[in-house]
Amino acid sequence: MFKLLYFLIIINSILSANILQDAIDNAPTGSILRLPAGVYKGNIVINKPLSIIGKEDGVIIDAGGFGTVITVNSSYVTLKNLKIIGSGDRHEKVDGAVSFSNGIQCEISDCIIEDCLFGIDFKQMRNSIISNNKISSKDLDLGLRGDGIRIWYSYDNIIKGNFLRKSRDMVIWYSHGNIISENSAEYCRYSLHFMYAGKNIVKNNHFQFNSVGIFFMYSKDTIATGNTIKSSLGTTGMGIGLKDVSNFTIKNNTIIYCAQGIYIDRSPLEPDTHNWIENNKILYNAEALHFHSVSENNILKNNIIMGNIEDIVNDSRGSKTNENEIAYNYWDKYKGFDKDGDNIGDTPHKVYQYADQLWVYNPDVKFFYGSPVISLLNFLAKLAPFTKPLFLLEDKKPILKLKG
Repeated sequence: MFKLLYFLIIINSILSANILQDAIDNAPTGSILRLPAGVYKGNIVINKPLSIIGKEDGVIIDAGGFGTVITVNSSYVTLKNLKIIGSGDRHEKVDGAVSFSNGIQCEISDCIIEDCLFGIDFKQMRNSIISNNKISSKDLDLGLRGDGIRIWYSYDNIIKGNFLRKSRDMVIWYSHGNIISENSAEYCRYSLHFMYAGKNIVKNNHFQFNSVGIFFMYSKDTIATGNTIKSSLGTTGMGIGLKDVSNFTIKNNTIIYCAQGIYIDRSPLEPDTHNWIENNKILYNAEALHFHSVSENNILKNNIIMGNIEDIVNDSRGSKTNENEIAYNYWDKYKGFDKDGDNIGDTPHKVYQYADQLWVYNPDVKFFYGSPVISLLNFLAKLAPFTKPLFLLEDKKPILKLKG
């Protein structure tokens, strides 16, 4: 009886042992653990500089549905070529695939993350890299998923070449000086969401079939260039949103097939600052530019605004859309001439709000938007206005023809 009990205790100890954790604990600082294919028990904790690298495909670290799979509390830690699965599902504990905190020069690259509530969580990290990872959340409703990549109070990091699918958001909050480039996301909520962040560079990302492409809030001194945002989903699906932001450059982006192309809310916020919105292609959206609240001193130049149902929407009457600097844009709705052949319209392109835009102030009317009744009302209002249309803005030097 006692021998059987002792045998069962030994077997239970073997089954509950975490071989990978033991290897980490016993490895000298700076070691490289090259793992062969196999399934390793998760909930591991790394408290020293070292590297864990899958030396072949099929290296799986599985937390079995409990907690965070890998927790890193050290600088100089590298994770590569791993499949990380099976986190817990507790939002308040931020259960996820990998949590890094209070470190410098860490890296997670070429990993596959599946069935994890949150993906990669960076807290107070510097000079680190998140690259070429494939990340998806648990099979939950959109709002109940965790964030695919979560950057908090972290500076001077590189987030590059990652692919998020059916996650919730990629968030950059209270974080400055990061480079976010060549990432993709689809079927998420916010492809990329900034808050209280500055001096970040957002370039060459591709986002499609998400609720929102890129949304900047309470931030400044950031450049977004070369990004493509396509088919943001829903009646308020948004390409790029600017709320209370100052000294931004939004340049060379393509925004196509969204409900709202660029949404501008009380931006720029700080006095004597500007936002530069230049050389973007804003194509085939329901609304090209949507202004909310007081939004003046933006500079909009050399953009292509084509194929949109509405070029300009002002939903608050006090947003001062006519007090932005607007010139040298191409508008496919421009009706002017170019007698001197300089490819600049001889007369300004003026945008008015007509009767068909009653839905802007009364959401109930939006049910009829695009209907024959509203279209006829719009035609009659332009032909012989029975009320004075509201002047929104003018491009003093509209481009007449696209080159190339």
